[in-house]
Amino acid sequence: MHSRQTELPITQGNDLKTLKTLAPFLWDYRGRVAIALGSLVLAKVANVGIPLVLKDIVDALDANNAQLVLPLAFLLAYGALKLASSLFNELRDAIFSRVRHGAMRRVSTRVLDHLHRLSLRYHLDRKTGGISRDMERGARSVSSMLNYMAFSILPTLVEVTLIAGILLKNYDPGFALITFGAVVVYVLFTFKITEWRMKYRIRMNATDSKANTQAIDSLINYETVKYFGNEQHELERYNASLEEWEDAAVKSQTSMSALNVGQAGIIAIGVTLIMILAARGVVAGTLTIGDLVLINAFLLQLFIPLNFLGIVYSQLKHAIADMRAMFDVMELQPEIQNRDDAIALDVGKGEVRFDRVSFAYDPERPILHDVSFSIPAGHKIAVVGPSGAGKSTLARLLFRFYDVDAGRILVNGQDVRAVTQESLRAAIGIVPQDTVLFNDSLRYNIAYARHGASQSDIEAAARAANIHTFITRLPAGYDTVVGERGLKLSGGEKQRVAIARAILKNPRILVFDEATSSLDSHSEQAILESLSTAARDHTTLVIAHRLSTVVDADTILVMEHGRLIEQGNHQQLLAQEGLYSQLWELQKQEAEQQAVS
Repeated sequence: MHSRQTELPITQGNDLKTLKTLAPFLWDYRGRVAIALGSLVLAKVANVGIPLVLKDIVDALDANNAQLVLPLAFLLAYGALKLASSLFNELRDAIFSRVRHGAMRRVSTRVLDHLHRLSLRYHLDRKTGGISRDMERGARSVSSMLNYMAFSILPTLVEVTLIAGILLKNYDPGFALITFGAVVVYVLFTFKITEWRMKYRIRMNATDSKANTQAIDSLINYETVKYFGNEQHELERYNASLEEWEDAAVKSQTSMSALNVGQAGIIAIGVTLIMILAARGVVAGTLTIGDLVLINAFLLQLFIPLNFLGIVYSQLKHAIADMRAMFDVMELQPEIQNRDDAIALDVGKGEVRFDRVSFAYDPERPILHDVSFSIPAGHKIAVVGPSGAGKSTLARLLFRFYDVDAGRILVNGQDVRAVTQESLRAAIGIVPQDTVLFNDSLRYNIAYARHGASQSDIEAAARAANIHTFITRLPAGYDTVVGERGLKLSGGEKQRVAIARAILKNPRILVFDEATSSLDSHSEQAILESLSTAARDHTTLVIAHRLSTVVDADTILVMEHGRLIEQGNHQQLLAQEGLYSQLWELQKQEAEQQAVS
């Protein structure tokens, strides 16, 4: 589960598995599917009836048996069948449209829902560009596959069955034998060659996703690319992937041409043999000119759509391959799941306790070692220490993005593994170290904590976060779009938006993970008061690098190498003259040097 699964090898079993995965999305539309299939059959019955009426018209107008009155009824029947064929085809299209687009919508929604359910470890390893392309191709292929099935493959099968039945009943068995033989050879040849050339399509998909990932990564990291002048390097990587895609695409098209030539040869041989047989029957007097016209019309109706079967089957296989990449993601199981007996968290006053917690992202590199501490309800606990001490990991474990390897985490006496993830996260608000905003308005980003919040509530939260005045000075005010990942805002502005968001959520438990790391000293002092106001009467965990921001904490925990080595309030820790005292002196000297400079 640590990385995205690769695509499965092309086998018939995997194709059936993919179709089986799709089936539940169609079940809710079973009524429409039944009506559409009924319309399809009626359309083909009418279509096959047209040559039969045409035979009667030709025989009635034969010079040896000219009856100018009889053809009128046949002509009316001919027109009625033409109309019925078109009418039922259009009815099928209209009814089935809801099935195609509805299934596409449901699949897309289900995949996105599943991606949100997958655990943080998966998303840290994922390649966003490749995943987005897999989703795009997969959702589009659902509509394409249903389209091919309803409008190409099933109609052709119905028509082949009807025509072969008529030929077998009314004419020499040789006609049906040649027809069936040509169809069987054609289908087997098409399936065999298509299976062989599918490897090129798979390689096209893989290189396409790879190139898309590289392009999106280079754009997301635009500033980094510019800092190091690596525009040409990014272009070369992108172009190299596209060259692989181009090579696979050319081979795919070349093999398609070979497939088309082989199909055309099979059709030509079948048509020639049947027409020779029909012509002999006319010469021998066993068949009429109308029979010749009928057989010729049947062949046209049969082989013209059959001529596209190779293309349709290829596209169908491509669609299944595209869907498989998407459905493979849906087969991944979330690392963190609710227990079957999980209940909603009763947050109470929000007391939090870490009880002998040990944890490692990688078993070979432990992060936390036997960490124990409590945050009494309404108290403010700060965690400080050097980089890599495991401070931010505490917040991830509290949110249950990961499960502890040993020990337990309790909220109001309840193990977080025994409650639902949704209720746990609803009780906790966070201001993260790296604030990432949606490419939407400031109003949307602040209100993201509480959908439906009134404008006055949003503004109150912005005032508490000391960002309301800044927003009102913008030309578009709260409607200002912040850009992708909030790139139009400075680091300090983004963090103040995150603080406003946490204040608006108003949870019982608050986590500030380096919440002022992007603020200058002046802004930091302005925001600290807001944070103190927000934290009042809340259970608060503050993860900090700047010790000056946590001197008012009820208890300060000092961590080093994943272990809790000191704890106490600010004065007590200074008196101990341990690591905290050393860090305090270093930061004090840095502040003095900055003031002088």
